[in-house]
Amino acid sequence: MAQKVVEDHLAVHTLIRAYQIRGHHAAQLDPLGILEADLDSFVPSDLITTIDKLAFYGLHEDDLDKTFQLPSTTFIGGNETTLTLREIIHRLETTYCSHIGVEFMFINNVEQCQWIRQRFETPGILQFSDSEKRTLLARLVRSTRFEDFLARKWSSEKRFGLEGCEVLIPALKMIIDMSSAAGIESIVMGMPHRGRLNVLANVVRKELDQIFCQFDPKLEAADEGSGDVKYHLGMHHERLNRETDRNITLSLMANPSHLEAVDPVVQGKAKAEQFYRGDTHGRKVMSILMHGDAAFAGQGVVYETFHLSELPSYTTHGTIHLVVNNQIGFTSDPRVARSSPYPTDVARVVNAPIFHVNADDPEAVMYVCRVAAGWRNTFNKDVVIDLVSYRRFGHNEMDEPMFTQPQMYKQIRRQEQVLKKYSDKLIAEGVVTLQEFEEEVAKYDKICEEAYTRSKDEKILRISQWLDSPWPDFFTAEGEPRSMTCPPTGIEEEILQHIGLKASCVPIEDFKIHPGVSRILRGRADLLKKRQIDWALGEYMAFGSLLKDGIHVRLSGQDVERGTFSHRHHVLHDQEMDKRFCVPMNKLWSDQAPYTVCNSSLSEFGVLGFELGFAMASPNVLVLWEAQFGDFHNTAQCIIDQFICPGQTKWYRNNGIVLLLPHGMEGMGPEHSSARPERFLQMSKDDPDRFPEYNGDFEVQQLNDCNWIVVNVSTPANYCHVLRRQILLPFRKPLIIFTPKSLLRHPDARSSFDELAPGTPKITRSKILCCINHQMNKFWLSAGTRFKRLIPDESPASQSPGQVQRVIFCTGKVYYELAKERKVQNLEREIAIVRLEQISPFPFDLVKAEVNKFSNAELVWCQEEHKNMGYYDYVRPRFLTAVDNKKPIWYVGRDPAAAPATGNKSTHLNELNTFMNTAFNLSIFQDRSF
Repeated sequence: MAQKVVEDHLAVHTLIRAYQIRGHHAAQLDPLGILEADLDSFVPSDLITTIDKLAFYGLHEDDLDKTFQLPSTTFIGGNETTLTLREIIHRLETTYCSHIGVEFMFINNVEQCQWIRQRFETPGILQFSDSEKRTLLARLVRSTRFEDFLARKWSSEKRFGLEGCEVLIPALKMIIDMSSAAGIESIVMGMPHRGRLNVLANVVRKELDQIFCQFDPKLEAADEGSGDVKYHLGMHHERLNRETDRNITLSLMANPSHLEAVDPVVQGKAKAEQFYRGDTHGRKVMSILMHGDAAFAGQGVVYETFHLSELPSYTTHGTIHLVVNNQIGFTSDPRVARSSPYPTDVARVVNAPIFHVNADDPEAVMYVCRVAAGWRNTFNKDVVIDLVSYRRFGHNEMDEPMFTQPQMYKQIRRQEQVLKKYSDKLIAEGVVTLQEFEEEVAKYDKICEEAYTRSKDEKILRISQWLDSPWPDFFTAEGEPRSMTCPPTGIEEEILQHIGLKASCVPIEDFKIHPGVSRILRGRADLLKKRQIDWALGEYMAFGSLLKDGIHVRLSGQDVERGTFSHRHHVLHDQEMDKRFCVPMNKLWSDQAPYTVCNSSLSEFGVLGFELGFAMASPNVLVLWEAQFGDFHNTAQCIIDQFICPGQTKWYRNNGIVLLLPHGMEGMGPEHSSARPERFLQMSKDDPDRFPEYNGDFEVQQLNDCNWIVVNVSTPANYCHVLRRQILLPFRKPLIIFTPKSLLRHPDARSSFDELAPGTPKITRSKILCCINHQMNKFWLSAGTRFKRLIPDESPASQSPGQVQRVIFCTGKVYYELAKERKVQNLEREIAIVRLEQISPFPFDLVKAEVNKFSNAELVWCQEEHKNMGYYDYVRPRFLTAVDNKKPIWYVGRDPAAAPATGNKSTHLNELNTFMNTAFNLSIFQDRSF
């Protein structure tokens, strides 16, 4: 008998655990009642869906009224320690198999599992006061009537409405209320286009008339940029949270149609805000990400973003994810859109609990949101809410879903709105009267009508009203640069010496470094004595000098701490003690800005998006992302194409992110040679057929007009200058740098301290650049050294320009090969070599001056890339414009090819020799016509 009692108790304990693990499979999650929320349509055999299943546990029907001791791993008893088997099953069914499905038992932390059990299993815990129910109803009214209003006024317009998941708005507001109560002051949000206008109106609280006027086809575009469709736009707004009576800042990030692309961008911005607030545990700033079911399961960047969530330099200390699960992706059934049971299964990789909930049960949704906010506040980890809902219309309002989902949409057309269901429920409960409900509806309808009337007065569409990341102290009140000049970018010699000294030693005692690193540091010290810098020291000088002036520097990417080519070594590791390391850059000055250098996960899309978001938060930071090899940026092409290249013209937002892309034909094969400069240049917006005309500073005004800056610098000094210029400009533009590989250690790729000289400025009131950043040291306009957009010929040819027969224009590493070959062939008086350091925007003014200087010479463009790649297609029409189409610019380089480079070393050298011979054959173009 005692043996049977023990066995029965063990069976009951196993039964309880089965519901905790698999109860969600039997939950009633589909509002339509026709589908299973998961693709595993079977009900687990260990759940007691019928009496006969008791036999699975060795129990029988006559055991139902027996009393059993409850284990410590359940809270279904409340204050009771024993329950009958019948009551145990009833409470488990109520908790795990009703309108909420809880997935959490894969979490390998007992405390966290207990926390979740307590919040779902405790009897009567899912209760709301009448006041809370009325608030929920009012929010549902606003969410529903907003979409109804848009549908009435603009029935033939795409708006990607929220119909079918109107509960998203109250859900977000509940999360914001709970987070605000816990001390959160700023929330960064990202979402796809479905429901975006509703979120802007009823969560972020954007003025309704500014939303409605977007539907006016006669609205004129302002001259701020090309703009974007209304359901892609973002917004930044500080408002009072009425539930907590505390101010909270909400940022909804602009997002393209690439649904999940914004995920890492949101995380990066949230991380930056945490960093600047000193919020090391995410107590003041958090992120919320909204997703669609098909995209959450199908887009790889979701996985990449999850894998950043626990990394020290990337964690935002917990994100709340809401999946608007329409149970369809455009026209694709879930059965052909994913292999996992749920669209949310990707979240299991980081032990994030997943709460599935029937979106037609608003109170269940609110409770789940309350728990999710509590989870994030307690454990600072990610959590996922799966709002199982439906899409009342097609992919957009003009689409016909019956073509592909006839049975689903027959049911949807019969489906009552959740607002009607919930209002009827509250009226039946006596929480509100029918009159009160109708007054609430009429009140919001009136608000919409009044805003609609005001919207007709709007004549111009201003993108600046939709800015998601404003920098009010950096620009003027009108959003314009405070000046159109840039000071010199040189550095005082004593600062160079100080930084160089720190870069060539170990600032910690009893710290044993690798002998190879010691050799590198000794090499730096030797260069310092000669007043010279190599590439690594040039970077050190740029970073160190900016840190001294209070500018935070963040360098991220795969292997950036050491550097792919073992040249950087910004993090030193003790060879005798594990996990003991040192960052000398953070020990330059006691009052310097912090330097962040962090190896990233093996991700490009996610990490580049993250760094882009980080750079959005402030203009006073130098954010750099370095690709392990330049061609690896192509797996982040979405971030480059949709955010970095057109970001300012689409969304009116400046961004100063720097991409470091190792590039150069070194005979290493097709994958590790080209950073694909042709792609960046093809997307540069400067006009090839028009010579720019500016009054004032040509360089700065041209930079202000461009969408990004593309450079291939050939000296360490110029590398230092271009990094410093990035911060000293009165605006921010993305900077693409094709960085070298062999030049990192090339004996000729050295710069003198003189090339970084600051000049001796006259200090006058008009020369103070105080407007760039009040926190920075004052920079003075002077005659000091600057970034050289073009480096003129420095050989004997420059002394007698009239005798020069050919001018070879080039960029990057190939200059050193050309200079060496010219010397070998003794043609230093006949051939001049000019380096284009800034390729885009094209330095028309400097190129024209060089052409005029060598007026008798023929012009050649030489590149090491293949003719259909590299720079030639970009520079050729611009050269012709610079010379008024009066003379040709001949091509010298590799022939067109499909692959960026050969994989055969011998072929590589033969190609190099061939185009070198062409470059220095002065008669080769004589018989060619222009």
